[in-house]
Amino acid sequence: MYEIVLVFHVIVALLLIGLILMQQGKGAQAGAAFGSGASQTVFGSQGSGGFLSRATGTLAAIFFVLNLFLAFWINKTHRPTTVVAPSEKAAPAVPSTEGDIPE
Repeated sequence: MYEIVLVFHVIVALLLIGLILMQQGKGAQAGAAFGSGASQTVFGSQGSGGFLSRATGTLAAIFFVLNLFLAFWINKTHRPTTVVAPSEKAAPAVPSTEGDIPE
């Protein structure tokens, strides 16, 4: 299950990167007014702004939810281990009089 969610998470991340790179900057509209901009007929007369913005927002929300899910999953299944192993018994504060203590 974890591997499937992780693969889906990577795919969403790559799609999100691609959508962000496809979007035009805010200054691109002025260049298009003088004829140097490309035609935006693929996404309709209003351009790709609405579709790409909605798709980016949706993928960003999915990416955020997957991040939270993976963080909770890892925290639930993998407990952190310490570098120093805890002792099995606590050492007695005062040594006993019996045993290997010389007199």
